Amino acid sequence: MRKYELDRKTLETEISLSLSLDGGGCAIDTGCGFLDHMLELFAKHGRFGLNLSCMGDIHVDYHHTTEDIGICLGTAFSKALGDKSGIIRYGDIILPMDEALILCAVDISGRAYLSYEVYPPSGKVGDFDTELVKEFLLGFVRTAGITLHLRQLAGENSHHIIEGVFKALGRTLSKACAIDPGLDGAVPSTKGVL
Repeated sequence: MRKYELDRKTLETEISLSLSLDGGGCAIDTGCGFLDHMLELFAKHGRFGLNLSCMGDIHVDYHHTTEDIGICLGTAFSKALGDKSGIIRYGDIILPMDEALILCAVDISGRAYLSYEVYPPSGKVGDFDTELVKEFLLGFVRTAGITLHLRQLAGENSHHIIEGVFKALGRTLSKACAIDPGLDGAVPSTKGVL
């Protein structure tokens, strides 16, 4: 079963999360409507089951909530994959979202690396600071142990650009963590481990 549940409590956030890599329902409540919607897009386009609630210090801003959710989601992703036996490992997509065009490539390598070349033209979408997308992704790749490249190839609308990022991330991770029947359960690495 490729599932994982966790609870994490700090002085800044209290998060409860369950993730299924093989589908299921989706219920998100972060206290930030825009972040809820982006995580719903991630789950829907990745075909992941995701239940997540967060009580954070959003009276300050959304920074701690966004970063800590990235940390928790990355942890759950890594734990749900286990030893990564039989997975495809790599995934990529070029995803159009109206005028925005996003390139996303991932290697479930066990090595954390983020290349983020995404430049929303406005600093906010609603009350959400667009710079927090990178903070979310940094937390996610560190705890998931993945290499992630995201690049904005086109786009003039911040909402469309960020929406494209979350859709592309979901779809790319779904490809990479899918089971490759040709591997017959082997780990896709010459080292024998990831």
